[in-house]
Amino acid sequence: MLVYLRVFKESFSFALNALRNNKLRTFLSLLGVTVGIFSIIAVLAAVDSLDRNIKDSLSGLDKNTIYISKYSFGPTEVPRWKRDNFPQTDYDDYEFIKRNVPDIAASAYVIFGGNETVRYQAETVSGVNVTPVSNEIYEIEDFKVEKGRFYSELESETGAPVIVLGADLAESLFDNSNPIGKQIRVYGRKLTVIGVLKKLGSGLGDSPDGRAYVPANFVRRFRNGGVDGLPGAVIIKPEKDVDIGGFENVLKQKFRAFRGLKADEDDDFFVNKIAGLVSFVDSIISMLNGVGWVISGFSLLVGGFGIANIMFVSVKERTNLIGIQKSLGAKKRFILFQFLFEATILAVVGGLVGLLLVWIISMVMNGIVGESFEFVLSFGNMFLGFFLSTIIGLLSGVIPAISASKLDPVEAIRTGM
Repeated sequence: MLVYLRVFKESFSFALNALRNNKLRTFLSLLGVTVGIFSIIAVLAAVDSLDRNIKDSLSGLDKNTIYISKYSFGPTEVPRWKRDNFPQTDYDDYEFIKRNVPDIAASAYVIFGGNETVRYQAETVSGVNVTPVSNEIYEIEDFKVEKGRFYSELESETGAPVIVLGADLAESLFDNSNPIGKQIRVYGRKLTVIGVLKKLGSGLGDSPDGRAYVPANFVRRFRNGGVDGLPGAVIIKPEKDVDIGGFENVLKQKFRAFRGLKADEDDDFFVNKIAGLVSFVDSIISMLNGVGWVISGFSLLVGGFGIANIMFVSVKERTNLIGIQKSLGAKKRFILFQFLFEATILAVVGGLVGLLLVWIISMVMNGIVGESFEFVLSFGNMFLGFFLSTIIGLLSGVIPAISASKLDPVEAIRTGM
C-alpha cells in the first residue's frame, strides 16, 4: 500500500512539473475543457433555474386547481381554426359553475388583461399587470394582505372602484407612506387603494409583487363585459379529498349542457389542470436539458480531443526521458500514472475554471434581475462539472499514458537522442 502511495505522490509531482514547464500548451489545453464544462453547466444551471422559478410561481396553487378557458395550457389536437371559434369564457359561465357544480371549495372569474399605466399624483408606473378578478381569488392563490384588506364579495359583485396593490408596486407609487385610502388612476379612472399584498418574491414572468388586482365586474362595466378580445377564465379549486376524475367529468357534463352542446359535438372549451401544466413544464425542461447536453457535449468532446492531442505530443517530447526513467528501474505503472495525472489535472483545473465562470455569471445575473428571476447554480451541477472534467481527463490521457508505459527503454533513449 505504501509503495502505491509513493508512486501516486511521485507521479503527481512529476505531472505538475511537466505542466508548469509548458505554460502555453497547458493554457490551450485548459481552454478547451473550460469551454466544454462552462457550456454544459451553464445550460444545466439556466434550465434548472427556469424550472425552479416556474415551479415556485405555481407552488401557491393547489395541483388540482382547474382553469376553464377557450385556450389550452399545453399541446392539443384541436385544430387552430376550431379553437379560434370557441366562445370566450365569460362571467355567466362563472356564475353557472359556481351555483351548479358540487364539491367546489372556491371559484373565481379572471380576465387576463394587458399591461396598464398606474398613476398617483406625480408618480407613474407603466407596464403594470392589472388583473381583473373576482374576490374568491384570495382563497385560491397563495397571497396574503399586509396592509388594509382584499375587496369583499359585495364590492366584487357591484364592481366597486377599488384596487389591491402588490408590495413593489405600492412602494414605487407611495414610497414609505401609507397607501390605504389613497386614490390612483388606472384605465383612465380613479380607484381607491384598499389593500397591499405581502411581498412574495420571484415568480414566473412578471413578479406578483408588481401586479394589482381589481374587481372583474369593475372592468366589465366599460369593456364590453370585460372581454374586448381579452381572454377570461373560470378558476376552480375543488374540495379536498374529492375524486378529481369524477369531479372533472361532472364539471364537463354540466358545462356542456349549459352551453347547449349535443352528444356528438366536441367541447368548445378546455379544462386545464395545474397538475397537467406542471407535467407539460417538466417535459419542456427535459427537452431543453437534452438539447443542452447535445450542444454542450460537442464542446466537451473538442476539449477532450485537445487534451489527448497535447498528451501525445508530451509523450513524443519526453520519449528520451521515459527511456531513462525505465532504464533506472521505473515501473510501467509509474509512467502510466505520470501521464494519467497530467491529463486529469489539466481537465480538472479546466473544469474548475469553467465552474468559476458560471458562478460569477450567476452572481452578476442575480444582481441585474434581482428577485424577478433567481439564477441557481446547485451543488449537484457543480459536482457534475467536477466529475465530468475528471472523466474527460482520464479518457483523454489513458491511450497516451499506455503507449508511454509500453515504450522499450533502449528504443526510447535512442529515439529521443
